[in-house]
Amino acid sequence: MFFITPAYSQEPGPPEIPEPSPEPKPIKIPEPEPIREPFPEESDLEKIQRLTRENQQLNEENFRLKVQITELNKTIENLQAITMEQIKVIMQLVKQLQEVIFEGFDTSTDFT
Repeated sequence: MFFITPAYSQEPGPPEIPEPSPEPKPIKIPEPEPIREPFPEESDLEKIQRLTRENQQLNEENFRLKVQITELNKTIENLQAITMEQIKVIMQLVKQLQEVIFEGFDTSTDFT
């Protein structure tokens, strides 16, 4: 018995192994720029002078704000006094109105 195997077989062969995909190149993180000094090349004496000027400006602003607060407090006190006077006047007017209204309802008057 002879078996002849054809040159091509009906059975499929093993699947081809796919080529590996190339690995992506890593993204490089850019180097941050060095932090610069806020006042480059400032000597200690210059720093002291600058800070002294800033301190003086802040003290002047603080004084102006204290004066403004004092003025506002005086204004508030004046407005409170005016409001109290207005309330007194309104109460007097209400009292006068009550007297006028109830004066007309004298119980001794005969309506017959």
